[in-house]
Amino acid sequence: MRGWLREAAGGLPRQFWFLWTGTLINRLGAFVVIYLAIYLTQGLHFSQSQAGLVIGAYGVGGGIGTMTGGVLTDRWGRRPTMLTAQFGAAALMLTLGFAEGFWQLLIGAWLLGLFAEGVRPAFQAMMIDVVPEHDRLRAYSLNYWAVNLGFAGAAIVAGFAAQFDYLLLFLIDAGTTVITGLISLIFLAETRPVRAGGTGRGQRPGRGGPGLGTVFRDRTFLTFLGLNFCIVLVIMQHMSTLPIAMSGDGLSPATFGWVIAVNGIMIVSGQLFVPKLIQGHRRSRVLALATVIMGVGFGLTAFAGSAAFYAITVVIWTLGEMLQSPSNSALVADLSPSALRGRYQGVNSLSWSAGSALAPVVGGFVMQHAGSTVLWLSCAVIGVLVAAGQVFSGSSWERRAARLRVSEREAAAGRPAAPSPAATETAHAEDVAPPQPVRVPADD
Repeated sequence: MRGWLREAAGGLPRQFWFLWTGTLINRLGAFVVIYLAIYLTQGLHFSQSQAGLVIGAYGVGGGIGTMTGGVLTDRWGRRPTMLTAQFGAAALMLTLGFAEGFWQLLIGAWLLGLFAEGVRPAFQAMMIDVVPEHDRLRAYSLNYWAVNLGFAGAAIVAGFAAQFDYLLLFLIDAGTTVITGLISLIFLAETRPVRAGGTGRGQRPGRGGPGLGTVFRDRTFLTFLGLNFCIVLVIMQHMSTLPIAMSGDGLSPATFGWVIAVNGIMIVSGQLFVPKLIQGHRRSRVLALATVIMGVGFGLTAFAGSAAFYAITVVIWTLGEMLQSPSNSALVADLSPSALRGRYQGVNSLSWSAGSALAPVVGGFVMQHAGSTVLWLSCAVIGVLVAAGQVFSGSSWERRAARLRVSEREAAAGRPAAPSPAATETAHAEDVAPPQPVRVPADD
């Protein structure tokens, strides 16, 4: 057991463990978003449409927050962006807890989304900064494990807190967010890479460098995001159309609760074994395998009618999710130039937010007009098509990652760095080699 723990968690930087601890604490108190719909409809007696508008405002604020947070992460720094977002979110949670009017809650939810989601790019960029490339799969698996462990604990604690007073949800959530912010304030150091041509330690970032538009002109990265967006539409059906399908088969909400709990149990109990399983394999192939497994799992839902069968489908697509999450995060890190990590992480988070917002709309439309069977079989087809795209695009992703590693290694050694792959692609010369002769590993 000690040997396995060393392989799973040993040798990671001290700062990573502060980030990991902050994630766990923050997720253990992440009550507000989970119970916001129940609070609005049962606690404040809002209509379903009013509750939907408030929750939608949080999502809109979150989308803007990830983009703003990404830009600030690169321009301002990882640490100040995280501190502003964390303490701002804590204050807004308290404000939202005492708000009662519809417009107060609508604006408060929008601002909360802006700050709460704005921390993500800074957090992810700092994790990439401090964790060496060969350890990132383990680091992302550990962080994903903490997210799910915290979420499971939050769901249980929030249920008890809501029985006493809904205000407790906001107070505890704000408290854990403040604790996370204090960890960032006391234990985390700034990790933003120093730009070339700077004046040394403490220098201010230069102006006029590559901006957010560089990310949206990066065809290699956009191809990756497009494929990932499609599979997000499939993954997020478990939060929207899956409970509807189970209800249509006469299964109670409580049954849905324990069926979907299988997902969290599997991740908490098995996620730490994943890095050793996929280490050394090409990320694109691992992603393709994970996508096929998820597609099959959701596709089999078309034939489910009992709680046991639904649980089996959850087991299958959860296996794919466990492979997909760390590989996906590691590949985003591989494709992100160090000077633009915040922006790349922000755009990546935006794609997840957009997919999560669109998934229930598309899923509900297909289910209503074509039926559940068509919906779930379409999920399987999407999984296969996305996996084919990932295999087809994998070589370009890996060539891009190899060129980026060489370019940044040269920059770190003080040699004139080659143009970043993103900038090269913007100039419509995706496969032009760097000025220095570089041997890129051949596709196996």
